[in-house]
Amino acid sequence: MSLPQLRPLTLTTRLVAVVVLLVAVTAAAIGTATTLAMKQNLDARLDGDVRTALDRTLYGPGGPVPRPGGDDFGPGQRFGSLEAVVPDSGEPSGLVLSERDRRSWGAATALDEEQLAVLADLHDDRDLRTVDLPGLGRYRIAVEGVEGGLVVAGLPLDDVDDTVADLLRLELLATLLGVLGAAGVGTWVVRRQLAPLREVAATAHRVAELPLASGDIEMTERVPGRLTDERTEIGQVGSALNAMLDHVEDSLGQRHRSEQQVRQFVADASHELRTPLATIAGYTELARHRPETSGTALDKVETESARMTALVEDLLLLARLDSGRPLERQPVDLSRLLLEAVDDARVVDAERSWRLSLPDEPITVTGDEARLHQVVSNLLTNARTHTPPGSTVTVTATRDGFTVHDDGPGFAPDLAPHAFERFTRGDAARTRGGAGLGLSLVQAIVAAHSGSVALSSSPGATTITVTLLSRES
Repeated sequence: MSLPQLRPLTLTTRLVAVVVLLVAVTAAAIGTATTLAMKQNLDARLDGDVRTALDRTLYGPGGPVPRPGGDDFGPGQRFGSLEAVVPDSGEPSGLVLSERDRRSWGAATALDEEQLAVLADLHDDRDLRTVDLPGLGRYRIAVEGVEGGLVVAGLPLDDVDDTVADLLRLELLATLLGVLGAAGVGTWVVRRQLAPLREVAATAHRVAELPLASGDIEMTERVPGRLTDERTEIGQVGSALNAMLDHVEDSLGQRHRSEQQVRQFVADASHELRTPLATIAGYTELARHRPETSGTALDKVETESARMTALVEDLLLLARLDSGRPLERQPVDLSRLLLEAVDDARVVDAERSWRLSLPDEPITVTGDEARLHQVVSNLLTNARTHTPPGSTVTVTATRDGFTVHDDGPGFAPDLAPHAFERFTRGDAARTRGGAGLGLSLVQAIVAAHSGSVALSSSPGATTITVTLLSRES
């Protein structure tokens, strides 16, 4: 059977417990040292008084040896004083000045046999000692040897014990009050100091309650600026939390934009595929009902199939590029590639003027030759599609890429920022054919080569600049 798990202590409780423990240990150490010093001082004073009492007994009136049969003390002795004589032969005798003898100063009470028996066992070793006398309590005793026996003098330890006990009680009370005060003040101070941390935690809890699963997330919760001063520990936590929330907000925004792009991509792809599929279905139905038109219908089906195949291949290429699949990396003669592409354009379209400007030295870049050829071909096709007959298209090779310039009408101002987005067309009615993937493929292929594409367009001057890493780079 497993034991129940204890509830973890809060940081406030642990800090207050540490403060209380430190106060208690400090008070105990100070109290112990004070008590020991006080007791040592009282013991030293008592020892001096005992020696003085012994001197009075020896050398006072009636000395040097007390009267064995006497029943009183000499002057100057205090209550509780004890005097005794232990002869070498004979019975010991002694007196004690007890509290009940206050009414008759100097009168004393004789020691009984049991008390005298304890004193009779003492020896003259010149050391003060503590003995426990039956009925009288603990005494500090001094012994002095004289002719014919021993002289004993002593004082009770009650005053020392009572003083030490009173001091201990006072120290215990002071320690208790100190611990309670430390607990109260410590709790108040710790709670006040940790209040900003609770505010940071409250911000995190509010963020945790936000619906982050889907949609456009507006995460406005942040730790207040006064709690983000990195010169303090709590400020470091607040600053780190704000940085994390900024990162999460950016990531969620990117996710939302990506989801929107995927939805738009699927919708556009579905729209582009719907037209050839509908055409194929229509001509197939026509050939079934009118066999004499089957030749024309098959030609149209073949054309639409080729169009759909090209669209699917472009989509697959974009998907591969988006997934980060590496392209071939080998030296490519960019000058030769541009020359061949421009020659092909002249053969296909004689209505436009195709010009090529090459440097004296061949330009070599590192990349996938087939994909780079597709980049040039798409740009020339785009120029042919969106310029009127008689326009001039100029291809210029540079040290780190090439440019394609035409003197056509250019991109519409509202279309230029979206020119490289997928399924973007220059005509909203989609009457010129094509799926609107040409420039998006150009950008994706160039990006896969660690290059960049830039567009500058105005009426009569449109330039697309492709920057690639040269072989030397």
